[in-house]
Amino acid sequence: MNILIIGAGNMGGTYAKSFLASHFATPEELFILEKYPVSQKQFPELLQNNIHQQPGDFIGEADIVVIAVKPQDYTALYPAILPFIHAEQIMLSIMAGVSLATLSSTLSVPKVVRAMPNLPAQIGMGMTVFSCSPDLSRKELFIIQNLLNATGKSLYVEEEKLIDAATAVSGSGPAYVYYFMNAMIKAGVELGFTPAQAELLVNQTFMGSVHLQNRNGLTCEELMKRVASRGGTTEAAFNVFNGHNLETEIMDGLFGAFKRSVELGR
Repeated sequence: MNILIIGAGNMGGTYAKSFLASHFATPEELFILEKYPVSQKQFPELLQNNIHQQPGDFIGEADIVVIAVKPQDYTALYPAILPFIHAEQIMLSIMAGVSLATLSSTLSVPKVVRAMPNLPAQIGMGMTVFSCSPDLSRKELFIIQNLLNATGKSLYVEEEKLIDAATAVSGSGPAYVYYFMNAMIKAGVELGFTPAQAELLVNQTFMGSVHLQNRNGLTCEELMKRVASRGGTTEAAFNVFNGHNLETEIMDGLFGAFKRSVELGR
């Protein structure tokens, strides 16, 4: 199965390396189209002849085309690749805000997939939510899910509008985690730890907490109660959080991200 990745930036490069590492594609089956020069050091396993800077007939040889360019670059991209595309190809887009309808109409193909990955895909721990046009068969949908699982886990949703919701929750989600971690590290320094010590404390706390939640089947609220004893230190922190309506503020932030995702799609 031939796979073409258009755009060799952070996510495009991640997909290329993940597809090869998972043996989903061989070096002979993987192609890259990138307008900027790509060094052999960036993708040492790829065949140099499979890396292109200009559109050509090789586009039509791909069974799956992954579009990994910035949304603002798509307007210039699709007229350039359109002459080489045919109706049997599957177009998989990871561009934020570009709808299935837009993909199908601009590329003149029925089989389109819209996916929203996140940054941890770079280490095989990503979360990707995806939706597709009804023209894909069950077998093709299964292939796409396996492809996306090469970078972590994936979730298929029938309603495309949930892609915007996923953008707010999991797509932008790592930044929220880093925001909270950064605040905790700063507090640790203020409390007397060195920056390196505070970072170690916070990093291991987040890592251990996530693994614990994954393994024991308890909800976040149940785990919170296990840590927070009545009249204790954790409850004191929660009282401050609740006094500032922190939970509501966090939810409002996600709703703001969702609204912006919808706006970008227009």
